[in-house]
Amino acid sequence: MKRKSKKIKETDYLFLSAYLRALENGLLTEARMDRMLDAPTAEDAAKILTECGYGELNVVNVDTVDQMLSQARDRIFADLTPLAKDPRMLDIFKIKYDYHNAKTLLKSEAMGEDPARLLVDAGRLPGKELAKAVAASDYEGVSETLAKAIGEARELLGTTKDPQQADFLLDQAYFREMARLAEDCRSEFMGGYVKLMVDAANLRSAVRVLRMGKDRDFLKTVLFEGGSMDLEQLAQLADGKAVLADLYAHGPLAEAAELGQAAAHGGALTAFERACDNALMEYISAAKQVPFGEQPLIAYLAARDSEQTAIRIILTGRLAGLPTDVIRERLREPYV
Repeated sequence: MKRKSKKIKETDYLFLSAYLRALENGLLTEARMDRMLDAPTAEDAAKILTECGYGELNVVNVDTVDQMLSQARDRIFADLTPLAKDPRMLDIFKIKYDYHNAKTLLKSEAMGEDPARLLVDAGRLPGKELAKAVAASDYEGVSETLAKAIGEARELLGTTKDPQQADFLLDQAYFREMARLAEDCRSEFMGGYVKLMVDAANLRSAVRVLRMGKDRDFLKTVLFEGGSMDLEQLAQLADGKAVLADLYAHGPLAEAAELGQAAAHGGALTAFERACDNALMEYISAAKQVPFGEQPLIAYLAARDSEQTAIRIILTGRLAGLPTDVIRERLREPYV
């Protein structure tokens, strides 16, 4: 019989909350992003990141940026793991890397390629260890949900030769496992964050399907359970029996849904995608009003995750020679 974890009291987070408030001073602010965008070169832009605790890059290219961000993720998790009262709080932010690695391993296996350079070690299991488990079909140390999903996705990929179907199966397992972890943590704030992530994912799926002109049955196959929206109502979008903006009108994704309505009919996707991510940032920003508890930890991890996305957008944009305005419109609202 599975034992329920003891509910952790907010006061158990007194030290960690104070520590995180100090660390927040090093987060990437809008002012720092502007300085990175205005810097003469990509190398000069990268130097600004030393203020945020990142190592200095002597050479800036896609590989060195990825390496820097990977090392930063490892440090964050290593630093916070012994301080977190419930390690599953961190696992919720780690599991996306497990599922990324699983997708990479299965595609590489199918194509006969070496996946090593594409694996990341920020998950619950280092990339090389998961690679050994997949190669041997020996999933000791791998979560039951992930292990089952890998087996099913491998079989599906072998049968259909369609990596998108295999990816979606793994995505379903990802959201399912994340929701279970959030429930086990017994944190209302974390539960709300995960639900909003699922809602945003379903909104994105709906917009893509509407742009493709696919039918209701197809839309139902690409929606995820675990959000706050009724999936049957969302499926009606493909029949024209529901309006995207109306379904989301009274929730945190209202603005994103309005932009999605336009994007679904051929409009630009950039502003829509940005609004989806900004809704998540607005949700976690509520943690700023909480003096201590699990909320500051959840918000800090989400903020660092968003920060790394912004860093990649800025530096890769600078390397590609994109105009500043084009890069700026892709950036999300920062936590600080």
